Amino acid sequence: MIKIKTVDAWEILDSRGRPTIAAALTLDDDTRAVISVPSGASTGRAEAKELRDGDKRFRGLGCHQAVINIRERMADALKSESFEGQEALDARLLELDGTAAKSRLGANAVLAVSLAFARAAAAHQHQELFEYFASLLPSPSPRLPGLTINLFSGGKHAFGQVAIQDVLVVPKSGSSISGNLAWMYDIYQEAAAIIRKRYATPALTADEGGLAPPFANSSEMLETAAEAVNAAGYQLDNEVALAVDAAASHFVTADGTYRLDDHILSAAELIDTVCSWAERYPLVSVEDGLAEEDWSHWPALRQKLGDRCLTLADDLTCTNPARIQRAIATSAANALLLKVNQIGTLTEAKQAYLLARSAGWRVSISARSGETEDNWLADLAVGWAGDFIKVGSITQSERLAKYNRLLQIEHERSFA
Repeated sequence: MIKIKTVDAWEILDSRGRPTIAAALTLDDDTRAVISVPSGASTGRAEAKELRDGDKRFRGLGCHQAVINIRERMADALKSESFEGQEALDARLLELDGTAAKSRLGANAVLAVSLAFARAAAAHQHQELFEYFASLLPSPSPRLPGLTINLFSGGKHAFGQVAIQDVLVVPKSGSSISGNLAWMYDIYQEAAAIIRKRYATPALTADEGGLAPPFANSSEMLETAAEAVNAAGYQLDNEVALAVDAAASHFVTADGTYRLDDHILSAAELIDTVCSWAERYPLVSVEDGLAEEDWSHWPALRQKLGDRCLTLADDLTCTNPARIQRAIATSAANALLLKVNQIGTLTEAKQAYLLARSAGWRVSISARSGETEDNWLADLAVGWAGDFIKVGSITQSERLAKYNRLLQIEHERSFA
C-alpha cells in the first residue's frame, strides 16, 4: 500500500508562455515527487477538458481554479489515504471528478495528480520511472522507441502558411538514439541553409521547434524536406524516411470538403493527394489525414495507404478507448498516437494503449505543442515500448529534455 501524506500544486508556464500545472505529492515516508503537465494547441474535440479560468488574466487561460481543485478538493480527499497502486489512485480521481470529460476538476488537474503519484510510487519502490510505467502493463517489455522528429511546421503549430501541420524525419531502425539525433542535426542544418538561400529568411521556428518558412504549398514543404535529407548525405527511404501530420480537422470546411492550401478537395480527392505523397517521398506514416469526425472516409484512406504507410490516428481517437474501439471495428486506422492528457489519467491511457496493441496497431507516444521541461514522456515511451516517440524538433529545451532523457536511458541501460 502507498499512503499519501500531502498533495500540492501551482501554476507554471508552458513552452508557449501559457499557464499549465505543476503538482507535488508526498508519501508518508516523505518520498516527494514533482510533475508538470503539457497542453495542446491542435486539440481534438473529444479530448478530456482542461480547466481554464476564463477571466482577463492570461486572456482567460489561467489555471488558478485547477490548482485550487488540487490543493483543496483533491488534497482533502487523498491525504492520509492508502492505495494499492496506480489503478486504485486513478479510480479515486475519476470518482472525485465524476464526469466523462474531467470537466469538474479539470483534466489538467487530474492528470497532474495521476502522474505525480506515478513518479512518487516509482521513487518509493526504488524504480526508474520507465520501470514503474512498464510494471503497469500485463507483459512489461521496455525498449527504446524509434524517433519521429519535426523538421517543418505549418497549420496551427506555425503561422498557417500551409495547411498541413508537420513534416517529420524518421531515421530507420537499427541505429542508436544518439546516432539518430546526430543524423537529424545534419538534416536540420541543411534545411536551415536551404531556407536562408531560397526564401531569404532566418530559421524561424514554430511551437514544436520545426522550421517554418513561407512555403507556397504543402507539397513544397515535403519536397524541401526530401531535398534536405539528400543534401545531408542520407538516402531517403533506405536510411531516413518522412512522415506527415496533416491535422486535417483544421482545414475541413462546414460542408465536409477540405481547403488544402488554395484548393478545395473532396475527401476522396484529399485521400488521393495524401496517397500520392506517400508514394512519391515515400512516407512511413500519415497522421490525421482526414478530419476527426469523417468516419465514413477513414477506412478508404487506411485501405489505400495499405500496410507500407501507417494510418495514424490522433484527433480521430483522442486516446479514448471508445473511439479507438470504433476505429478498430471500422478498419479506420492501424496506428495510435497516444497523448496521456487527451484522456486524463495514466490508467485510462494504459487501457487505450492495450486496446490498440490488441488490434495489432503500432503506437507512437506523443508530446504536446505546449510542453514543459519535465521528461516523464521519455520514460513512458520506453516503459510502454512505444514503436515511436513524437516530441518535436531538436531545438528548444522542452523538447531536448525528452531527447536527453532518452540518451541517459540509452547510456545507462541496454535493451535486447
